[in-house]
Amino acid sequence: MGLKGVIVCILFLPSTFVLAKNSIYLNAKGISGASPIFQDSIEWADYYYNIHRYKKAIPIYKKNLTDSLSNKTRVLKKLALSEAALGRPAASVSYINDYLLTDFDPSFLSNEGFDPIRDSSEFTEISDEVTPKITVWSFIYFFVSMIGFYVLLLICLNKNINLVARFLIAGFIFIHSLFILNVSINRAHFMFQYPHSYLISTWASFLYGPLLYLYFKRITEKYAFKRIDFLHLLPTIALLIFMLPNVYLISGEDKISLMLIRLKNGLSPQDSNQLLAIVLLKILSLVVYAYFIRRVYLRSKTQRLLQEKNQIWQKNIYLIHVLYILTYTAYGILIINGYSSGIFLNGSLAAMAIMVLYVGYSANIQPQVFSGVYAYTNRLFPKYEKSGLTASLSRELKENLVHLFANEKIYRENNINLEMVANRLDTTRHNASQVINEHFGMSFHEFVNTYRIEEAKKILQKDAAQKIHIIDVAYEVGYNNKVTFNKAFKKDTQLTPSEYQRNFKFNKVS
Repeated sequence: MGLKGVIVCILFLPSTFVLAKNSIYLNAKGISGASPIFQDSIEWADYYYNIHRYKKAIPIYKKNLTDSLSNKTRVLKKLALSEAALGRPAASVSYINDYLLTDFDPSFLSNEGFDPIRDSSEFTEISDEVTPKITVWSFIYFFVSMIGFYVLLLICLNKNINLVARFLIAGFIFIHSLFILNVSINRAHFMFQYPHSYLISTWASFLYGPLLYLYFKRITEKYAFKRIDFLHLLPTIALLIFMLPNVYLISGEDKISLMLIRLKNGLSPQDSNQLLAIVLLKILSLVVYAYFIRRVYLRSKTQRLLQEKNQIWQKNIYLIHVLYILTYTAYGILIINGYSSGIFLNGSLAAMAIMVLYVGYSANIQPQVFSGVYAYTNRLFPKYEKSGLTASLSRELKENLVHLFANEKIYRENNINLEMVANRLDTTRHNASQVINEHFGMSFHEFVNTYRIEEAKKILQKDAAQKIHIIDVAYEVGYNNKVTFNKAFKKDTQLTPSEYQRNFKFNKVS
């Protein structure tokens, strides 16, 4: 070998060593006869990745992105980790998004390879969105939504509420509770774990106003619905027709893809692509129906169509609804103009929560307000003018009512209610209530108590030796417990049953 040969060997010795080293690595990987044609393979990229030569690995990984799905997910993970190792969070997060679209597995984000970019805003944003995390507010919203569904159950089971009114107020509370539940899921970032929660409440965006408006008309005017009233549902039906094929009927995987694509584009993953249009139309619907609801409320207030406690309840419901409209409108104006809307979104959620809790309180404490019990204390306005109850029928029902209470003593039945009495009279609850109000000037409850207390007085007067127990008297006349009996008796006589009996005995002796 001449001098030239020695020089050539010296110059090519490092290259030969590198090729030999690479060949040994590839053979260890199970690739025999390695040649330059394999230098674009995933194995070469993995080799560069393992020796931390990420800039060499990245182009080779990119060339292999068109392979099978299983290879694609592995390559995307390596690309994301390579970019993270080079301290490039934006590029890494882009590959993370692509990986999650291919194989949604948020646990990948806990890989220690992301430590160099873990505190970056780009990585924090995607990590916060796809990783479930229960917060105080998400728990509170979930708790309120569960109260709402419980209230919904109470209303549905309360047969004393008019069926139509029950359906309307139950629907109104249902869409509130569903919306709050949806927010709870989104705030805890569980929407990727439960993709079918995506936009679960959006279909009802245009129902808030119509349901409350029709409910107010029903309880204040006993409004009988007509076919034309279905026009109130047209916006909701149109929205459903649009959303069914695009949202509600697609698979969970497709919903995850929709949310991830929005996240990749810097948008909120849980919102609709038509968010601005829906918000604008919802505000319009709320404002228009607020005007109609106000008219119904003011008419019932002016004409005193309801008893005072019912009027107060209706007023509170209306004011809470107005609060929701104001806060939601402020939220809409802000997001339409591209500003953050957190405080006003929370304000509208607070108004919805107040509505659910207030209705829940009413359902437990004073459920009678839901049907709008008629009072008509203002004699300038005719009572029950639309009821169809004639004067002769009214007198006949009065006579039959007196017979039931005076002769058959049905007030002794401790489960007596207006519907039971109406059935015995072979008439409606409305007619039975009207007869009691018109002929006796009192409510059904007061009417029953009148008969019970009168009989209780007679029993106490006959018991000169005071041998009978007060609780036995209570049971005899139809009360379930001594406390209720004492309260009703004292309201009528200003004395407890025991005091009344002693006074009667003293006056008789004197």
